[in-house]
Amino acid sequence: MSDANPTRADDDALPGWRHTYSGKVRDLYEPDGSAAGVALRERHGDAVLVVASDRVSAYDHVLSPGIPDKGVVLTQLSLWWFDQLADLVPNHVLTTDVPDAVAGRALVCRRLEMFPVECVARGYLTGSGLAEYRGTGEVTGVALPPGLVDGSRLPEPIFTPATKAELGGHDENVRFSVVVDTVGPAVAEELRDLTLAVYARAEAVARERGVILADTKLEFGTDPVTGATTLGDEVLTPDSSRFWPADAWQPGHPQPSFDKQYVRDWLTSPVSGWDRASDTPPPPLPADVVARTRDRYLDAYERLTGRPLGV
Repeated sequence: MSDANPTRADDDALPGWRHTYSGKVRDLYEPDGSAAGVALRERHGDAVLVVASDRVSAYDHVLSPGIPDKGVVLTQLSLWWFDQLADLVPNHVLTTDVPDAVAGRALVCRRLEMFPVECVARGYLTGSGLAEYRGTGEVTGVALPPGLVDGSRLPEPIFTPATKAELGGHDENVRFSVVVDTVGPAVAEELRDLTLAVYARAEAVARERGVILADTKLEFGTDPVTGATTLGDEVLTPDSSRFWPADAWQPGHPQPSFDKQYVRDWLTSPVSGWDRASDTPPPPLPADVVARTRDRYLDAYERLTGRPLGV
């Protein structure tokens, strides 16, 4: 992604921080060589400023315009979940004291030595897991009972890891044995156990609030200061998880969700006029699609936390 992306904060508004990377949704900064940057290093050590933008991506394309308040939702919901999980696993957040230009949507975080594994927990069958199940009766080598359909609740949550793809690529679901070969048996078992523990806690919390957590993707790394396996990136947001309204759950077809599925559905509908198989960039999102997608992100935040955004 080009540094000229207009949704990225102006570097002049982030004294002491130097832009180093932009992903589909987040921008990363590290302390620069200025006096302000030196002070940041002295205060936080090897830290990064993680800024969540309002960008939205689908089918490996960053779309325009963005979804207003999306960056704030992702950041504030992650913070809320980090609090709910604090007794299970440490996280990478050092402080929410960030420049005013990115207040509410940025965190200063410890730089972790990330494990090259996407840690996915599934409690319900849908998405790529459903496609694999229909072909093999398994998901990443985990055998499942016959007769399951889109939206079925699994007998128990399963760990279905994936390899991390480069920007613009697709994560690839892999068997647990691949994780063992990648990080060693002890770390692989720890990642699996932590992922399932986080899912179990979050699923119960969400269910109490009338929300089903169908699946979630987590990322872990080693904290170079403590040596502990630590939860990084975002956690349990509508971008990294599938949340469904419990009162609308009906297995057998795709479920309504609190995420950007509304954007995906519009893009692949005849109304958009876009051919996903072509090299043509997607068209701009209509105002009503942007508004309705924003409503879904806000609804997820408010249902889970029990408070309006900004309170």
